[in-house]
Amino acid sequence: MMTVLRREFIYLWYYFDIQFRQIAPYWMIGMILGSAISVFAKDAIHEAFKGLKDTRLGLAGIIPASLLGIASPLCMYGTIPLAASFSRQGMREDWLASFMMCSILLNPQLILYSTALGVAALTVRILSCFLCGMLAGVVVHIWYSQKAFFNFEGFGEPVSRDTDPNPGIRFLKNLGRNVRATGGYFLTGVLLSALFQRYVPAEAVAGLFGKNEGFGVLMAATIGVPLYVCGGGTVPLLIQWLADGMSMGSAAAFMVTGPATKITNLGALKIVLGMKHFLYYLLYVMVFSMTAGWVTNLLI
Repeated sequence: MMTVLRREFIYLWYYFDIQFRQIAPYWMIGMILGSAISVFAKDAIHEAFKGLKDTRLGLAGIIPASLLGIASPLCMYGTIPLAASFSRQGMREDWLASFMMCSILLNPQLILYSTALGVAALTVRILSCFLCGMLAGVVVHIWYSQKAFFNFEGFGEPVSRDTDPNPGIRFLKNLGRNVRATGGYFLTGVLLSALFQRYVPAEAVAGLFGKNEGFGVLMAATIGVPLYVCGGGTVPLLIQWLADGMSMGSAAAFMVTGPATKITNLGALKIVLGMKHFLYYLLYVMVFSMTAGWVTNLLI
């Protein structure tokens, strides 16, 4: 019995070690980039978004709003007080919807980390998140042009934790917080990937997410809801699933529903949306993710 357990441990360590050494550099570089942007460029990004208020872009403002949402390094609990501040200053709600949707789905560190997935998957992730943000702005513009969609009552001005007068110390403290916040999820993702590689046949993954592309997209979108906890934890899984035969459309659906339905994001969004709009949000995410997955499979 001990011999069998020892052998299984050696196998798992072998797969874990391979996955860790392949992916860890992307994760660490992503953390460094995210901290650098948060400390040295975050204010400029947010000032650029605030500056849109004085332009006459109209609905076209959802394009820069979406791009700036992707560039913002804040988590959802940091984005909401910021969005509340923008709203009090008169920011359009369709622009806020695009900014917040893209901020939920993507950030600079996750972009860099996702380069480990390969060029095709990285491109699909960026485009699908960008389009999801823009379309969210269009939906709010059409159905809520004359009434409020968000409710930011009770949210004060955002509070920055990067306050040390020494920029180098600010950067190191921010990097430490990022590593502590994502490190456990990253290691868990690598471990789950090793378990899949050892015990789940590639044919099973291909059959679930690849061969029947329509059903595979639906399954990936659905699994993304309970499984996604942190981007750092799901990239290793996606690498393994894609290698085992997951279709690119299924990956696209997972990459949208995962962060959009991350439990901490949902808790924050329910506060500012209210139950009715919150349910609309969930419906929008599921419909968009499955559509994006099916279109991706048609094109790739």
